Amino acid sequence: MDLSHTPEEEEFRAGLRAWLARVLPALPPKPSPGDWPARRAYDLGWQRMLYDAGYAGLDWSADAGGRGATPTQQLIFLEETERAGAPYVGANFVGLLHAGPTIAAEGTAAQRARWLPPVLRGEEVWCQGFSEPGAGSDLAALRTRAHRDGDHYVVSGSKIWTSHAEVADWCELLVRTDPAAPRHRGITWLALPMDAPGVTVRPLRTLAGSAEFAEVFLDEVRVPVANRVGAENDGWRVTMVTLSFERGTAFVGEVVACRRVLDELARAARDNGRWDDPGLRRRLGLLNAEFRALWRLTQWNVSEAEAAGGAVPGVGGSVFKLRYSHARQELYDTAADVLGADSLDLDRPWVLDRLSSLAYTIAAGTSQIQRNIVAERILGLPKGR
Repeated sequence: MDLSHTPEEEEFRAGLRAWLARVLPALPPKPSPGDWPARRAYDLGWQRMLYDAGYAGLDWSADAGGRGATPTQQLIFLEETERAGAPYVGANFVGLLHAGPTIAAEGTAAQRARWLPPVLRGEEVWCQGFSEPGAGSDLAALRTRAHRDGDHYVVSGSKIWTSHAEVADWCELLVRTDPAAPRHRGITWLALPMDAPGVTVRPLRTLAGSAEFAEVFLDEVRVPVANRVGAENDGWRVTMVTLSFERGTAFVGEVVACRRVLDELARAARDNGRWDDPGLRRRLGLLNAEFRALWRLTQWNVSEAEAAGGAVPGVGGSVFKLRYSHARQELYDTAADVLGADSLDLDRPWVLDRLSSLAYTIAAGTSQIQRNIVAERILGLPKGR
């Protein structure tokens, strides 16, 4: 693994820093966390600025509408935008980090031409319709059904934990098209228009009071066969491509954010006297080492993918996701110790982040699932019965 940067990469970093310094002061104030229509508009506006400046879909291939940058340049982009306090992808995250890369890898030329440019230009938002009330960690147990009727699939069922469904234009949807087939072989990946008749969205309020998730109910919804990505009943394989992006690269920017929070925690501990606790200093030091190691692991993963010439992250993403999920929880548990009684005040820094961190060992594949992947696909251990 080469951790050094080429002159071209350093030139890219300098240009990005100059652009961020110029445009960030002119951004409008961030909308209220609970106002999702306003947040959608804000996030799409930022995406359009990235597009106009040539930074949208930075690591996407040129034929997918991207810049064809190297994975290392993408890491530089994430590092510099986070350090500058630039907006995150927000409501665009499914389209940019999951559905878009999947369509780029698995879609037809017509599908790439239809769906990828609006994602990059900040014109359309995607959500993810994978999990169901009885099919979360065991995703292959999904029961949402789709049967073929001419040039359409007719879909009935429900999804849960559908991020940003209330403001989404499209949904990457998993359906069961062959109930008689083995569980992993009767699934199909569809692009569902969220304004189709028969789609009902019911927002879910989280412990932190936000409503970025929703239940989605599908009642005889007609989806064109042309919206199928991959072959019928080959959706599980396509889903593994989606999940490799979700686990392999979707959380990378958050590692940089956690390192920034760690610095803020150290300053806060010095200000309120908690720095005198040697146990707390030791925890902060261990977390610093943890997140530095996670960043190096990320560099290793992208270097490996770059050397192999592949666009889809490998199973190393599961190692990253597993350890990152727990490290994030440890970070915000430490933040609670620094805050003391103020850790019960939802208006204090890091308190809402601590609540959201509890979901990370479940979201994008539970830690148990990641351990199975590491055991079977990396260590070569036999599958559990």
